[in-house]
Amino acid sequence: MHRTPFRRTTAAASAAALTAVALLLAGCTASGGGAGSTPAGEPKEGGTLVYASGDAEPTCLDPHVGGNYPQALVATQYLEQLVTLDAEGNPVPWLADSWTVSDDGLTWDITVRSGVEFTDGTPLTSEAIAANVAHLQDPNTGSSTGYLAVQKIQSVEVVDDSTARLHLSSPDSALLESFSQPWLAIESPTALKRSKDENCASPVGTGPFVVSQWNRQQSIELDRNDAYASAPADATYTGPAHLEHIEWRFIPEAATRYAALASGEVDVIDNAQPDAIQQAEGNGSLVHLDAPRPGSSNRIELNSGQAPFDDEKVREAFIAAADVNPGIQSLFFGTAQRSYSPLSSVEPTAYSEPDLFDVDTDRANQLLDEAGWSARDSDGIRTKDGQRLTLRMPVSTNQSIPAEVSLFEQLQAAEKAVGFDIQLDQLDLSSWYGALAANEYELVSAPYTKVGPDVLRILYDSSGITPAPSGYFANHAKVDDPALDALLAQASATSDPTQRADLYQQAQRIVLEGYYILPLYDQQNHFLLRNDVEGVRTLAVSTPTFAEAWLDR
Repeated sequence: MHRTPFRRTTAAASAAALTAVALLLAGCTASGGGAGSTPAGEPKEGGTLVYASGDAEPTCLDPHVGGNYPQALVATQYLEQLVTLDAEGNPVPWLADSWTVSDDGLTWDITVRSGVEFTDGTPLTSEAIAANVAHLQDPNTGSSTGYLAVQKIQSVEVVDDSTARLHLSSPDSALLESFSQPWLAIESPTALKRSKDENCASPVGTGPFVVSQWNRQQSIELDRNDAYASAPADATYTGPAHLEHIEWRFIPEAATRYAALASGEVDVIDNAQPDAIQQAEGNGSLVHLDAPRPGSSNRIELNSGQAPFDDEKVREAFIAAADVNPGIQSLFFGTAQRSYSPLSSVEPTAYSEPDLFDVDTDRANQLLDEAGWSARDSDGIRTKDGQRLTLRMPVSTNQSIPAEVSLFEQLQAAEKAVGFDIQLDQLDLSSWYGALAANEYELVSAPYTKVGPDVLRILYDSSGITPAPSGYFANHAKVDDPALDALLAQASATSDPTQRADLYQQAQRIVLEGYYILPLYDQQNHFLLRNDVEGVRTLAVSTPTFAEAWLDR
């Protein structure tokens, strides 16, 4: 075996993104002060930080179960990963002290950090890696995000107390990127033996805080772990957190959430709306932290697995009529920039073809005529063999902010001009998942976060049409292209950055030129903080950590 540096192909852009965040936290925002300024003096101990989330309340606090972003946000405070990513995007030690990989890429030896205990007193050993991989792969866990990330791990061999040997079915150049994510966080093997309900209510990790109480539909209470001693290698701190307590509230209404922040009732909010960000940047008491997510862009996916989008001409016609730029400009107040790529702008392997997305209604009308949708009914909607050209689009009100819903409504109007009937259906998160599972959609905006370009394999490999044990499937565009599958498999097995980038570019061209998606903008992560909140930073998937935060009051 040989020691492998595994420089991520996303390093340059990740470095840029993390540097931007560092600048924000060093005082380079328009709002200035507090979390955006150089701390004046030593950190203060104690106090309660109140966080208000606009995301849906998790149904389970264990991110292994399912695996959505609201879970990642809160789990970052009490669970930790094997590795994290430094400012250059390289994996650095966290709960893993070191790792080696065989020349054929099929065997990984991971050595865990010594002297670390879970908050239930269980020592961290290599058995924890084996137990956590088994938990993610167990169908009864109902994992999706974590399950998909560890698919290539065939078995985990406990070599000794400190070393776990992972045997893979095929090389996985994204393995360390995956292990940096909260959905693959390491939990106590003892706690994992409890019932699923018990573990959902109070996961046990090694993090700086512990779950002390869950007041469902209201808040999660987190207490400081006074024995904390496992900060990642790139942290500027050691030992327990400064904060004594975190109150994690759920306030779904955006205006109410912002009002609570402005009044000082809460200290940090997520899902900040574009108009609120604009207000905050003129308010000296607030700080804006912009942390766009890695992996995929925010995009609308066209379900090519059924009519009418099983016809490429109809998909191309839809894209040709999609006039979204004016809405992005007017609704987002400069907080979002149009994307023309399947990947986030923080990924240097992101490939764009803007010309594919030029608005051309004449071309859209021509393509629909050629596809046989030449007749129109009394509402101006095109028909074919007595069927209307109807597109069902379930919208998650927990994941799509009001500005995005307004953008979808503008898209609905633009597409009606050429004869498409988009039926927007605003749903809670559970009902939205149900609509996808029942295949009751032709269009969907489905955020998916995974560090690095390997997210393309999760989203567009034909195997992603098959649901994970949770029932969730990631290939919502139902792309089934053997050439694309082959490219994604080759890229996943390639560690050379140049070759890997070229393969992922080819894969993105297939997705874009097949008109399977309408890219919109980066997945937005906008946090607003009171200016007396110090020491906040974001980790690999743009979730904030309060491990070294403190209140200057």
